[in-house]
Amino acid sequence: MSARQDTDMASVDMEKRAHADHHASLRLWLRLLSATTRIEDTIRQRLREQFGITLPRFDLMAQLEREPQGLSMSELSRRMMVTGGNVTSIVDQLEKEQLVQRQMQASDRRSYTVSLTEAGRSAFAAMAQAHEGWVVELLSPLVASQQEQLHKLLGTLKSGSPTNSEETK
Repeated sequence: MSARQDTDMASVDMEKRAHADHHASLRLWLRLLSATTRIEDTIRQRLREQFGITLPRFDLMAQLEREPQGLSMSELSRRMMVTGGNVTSIVDQLEKEQLVQRQMQASDRRSYTVSLTEAGRSAFAAMAQAHEGWVVELLSPLVASQQEQLHKLLGTLKSGSPTNSEETK
């Protein structure tokens, strides 16, 4: 890693904000945030370098790949948790590159359904395969059993339900 990359990584390491006297939950939160930020930054950089695409554009294409019949602009906005204007901008860019197409909805002429084109499906398949490999690589410091355990623990955290102490052993 170059000195600049090392400095950049240090500046986004949220965990460095924690002190030994902070509550363990705060330190854990900052560690989760730091790990997530590191992984996401690496994926963003690789998508940009290898495919010339941003993470939001990749995410929009991923939503469309799951729905071959397409999605409305409002549904894309809801799923991506961004404003309609953001979705419109991303769709405009992808449409110019002929990776997505808009079709007016028959039931409401003011609404559009967006779907991947054949070129979009092909491009996304290549990106998704690379993305999966990157995630595998980035999580490889954890062996399979550790990944499974972490997945289970984060599932408990996500649900907000206390864990049976036997389940986490």
